[in-house]
Amino acid sequence: MLELLDAWLLAPFDYGFMRRALVAGLALSLAAPPLGVFLMLRGMSLIGDAMAHAILPGVALGFLFAGFSLPIMSLGGVLSGLLVAVLAGSVSQMTGHREDSAMASFFLISLAAGVMLVSLGGSSVDLTHVLFGSILAVNTTALVLIAAISSLIVVTLAVIFRALVVECLDPLFLRGQGLHSGLIQGVFLGLVVLNLTAGFQTLGTLMAVGLMMLPATTARFWSKRLEGLIGIAVAIALVASTGGLLLSYHLSLPSGPAIILLAGAAYLLSALLGRHHSLRERLQRRASPLGAPESH
Repeated sequence: MLELLDAWLLAPFDYGFMRRALVAGLALSLAAPPLGVFLMLRGMSLIGDAMAHAILPGVALGFLFAGFSLPIMSLGGVLSGLLVAVLAGSVSQMTGHREDSAMASFFLISLAAGVMLVSLGGSSVDLTHVLFGSILAVNTTALVLIAAISSLIVVTLAVIFRALVVECLDPLFLRGQGLHSGLIQGVFLGLVVLNLTAGFQTLGTLMAVGLMMLPATTARFWSKRLEGLIGIAVAIALVASTGGLLLSYHLSLPSGPAIILLAGAAYLLSALLGRHHSLRERLQRRASPLGAPESH
């Protein structure tokens, strides 16, 4: 039994590429889910997907100028994502358009521009790598960059945590304390862009948002407290990252999709069996007697 467990759980990590992939996945799993929780609480769940597309033109330009140079591609992705966020906010303020509509318009433009740039400057293999990533190909440079960005996100979230919570619940109170809610939102969106930029090397621009949002939405079925949501979301992401790598190794599956599909399986199971807002909880509530007189 112990030999079987060792062969399935430990032996794959005898290889250096698996260890680097594991560390990268764990680093992203610590930083991404808290951002997803706040996006969900702010009613901005789809903004993460929009920002994932927004970084694509910058990543593509970095690829055209420097090839698969992660620092250059990451810098391009950050600049592109921040530019799209600023443009969407500016268009919304100048025209009165809803910000989510402006963001949706810009992310469609960004997606098309990014795919066009990569297609013009490389092959279909290059495009697949940028869109879907390859966590098993993470090298030491990429690992250091991912760990550094994830650490920066966690530290910054800790610093602005209270202000971010208040901004979600009562922006007017935050303004009364001398803090501008727009500043907090800008910093928060910057962290989202940084997280997606760190994740594109491992999961690609289209799947990095999955590790951010799926654990967060899954946690909603198990807790109503903010601390519980963040803790459960991080735990789900850690299990999905580790389990997805093991499944990809033993079953010869693509690693990125395996991680996201494992997180997706957790979401579906939670929707059926979770403590709050699940099918099980709803059926139990319907089966319980309503309006029964209290016993004295």
